[in-house]
Amino acid sequence: MDIVITYVDGNDPVWKKDYEKYTEVPVMEKRFRDWGTLKYLLRGIEVNMPFIRNVFLVVSHPSQVPEWVDQSNLRIVLHRDIIPSEHLPAFNSTLIEMHLHRIEGLDEEYLYFNDDLFPLKECRPEDFFREGKGVLGFSRHFWCSGMFRRICRNSDRYARKALGMPSSAFFLRPQHTCTPMFRSECARLYADLEDDIVKSLSRIRNQDNLSQYLFLDYQYYKGLIIPERISNKHYSVALATPDKLKLFIMNPTRKIMCVNDVRLSEKRFEALRETIIEAFELRFPSKSRFER
Repeated sequence: MDIVITYVDGNDPVWKKDYEKYTEVPVMEKRFRDWGTLKYLLRGIEVNMPFIRNVFLVVSHPSQVPEWVDQSNLRIVLHRDIIPSEHLPAFNSTLIEMHLHRIEGLDEEYLYFNDDLFPLKECRPEDFFREGKGVLGFSRHFWCSGMFRRICRNSDRYARKALGMPSSAFFLRPQHTCTPMFRSECARLYADLEDDIVKSLSRIRNQDNLSQYLFLDYQYYKGLIIPERISNKHYSVALATPDKLKLFIMNPTRKIMCVNDVRLSEKRFEALRETIIEAFELRFPSKSRFER
């Protein structure tokens, strides 16, 4: 089993230059801001997920790779390695997600991690894959408002289309955590829906996009998912206090923690970031093999 992590540092001058050149949209800080916590995600993987074979870090440019990374152990994948050139540069995570299965040497079974997810307690392979199936919780929704839910609905509709299923007023929404993927199933679905997928791609996110949920919904409808929630705790920094986040990091009650970014004042961002990093340093004080 491998892990794929998508990562962006919005402070990188090379990335900023491309963003300003190819878009007319102000940078959304909450989407591209680097909290400085990537190393603790990697330390958590090493400590709590020793069964992982390879970890791939997907970035736009070599300049996005932090200086402390040991590239002999953390496998770096550039967008140009997996995404057709006509869609680059890409500033839309959903576009990137459509092409992760193209990573050279990627295992058939892999977990997709956003960089705001952290394994805090010991995990087992069976938490994510069991009996040749992925493990993930799903919920059903009817009301569709806002860009995110529209993308969820789009993904559900096209997964149904690929399997010849009738349309439905309801749509699935996978659990927000690391997600189990089958490389061959992703490749098969992409080939079947290539025209639709390509039409949906955009450099900046919009409501007509598809996301990784396309692959997950497809696996679910195909019977390749055990509908069981992964042990995960989700925190929005809009509501969580620094002390609450620190307490959970030091004494977690779930295996995976998600720290979801939102619009914050610079003062609150710095306070939260400092507290989180302090707690992670206490939780994972030793360097991982992914660090120099």
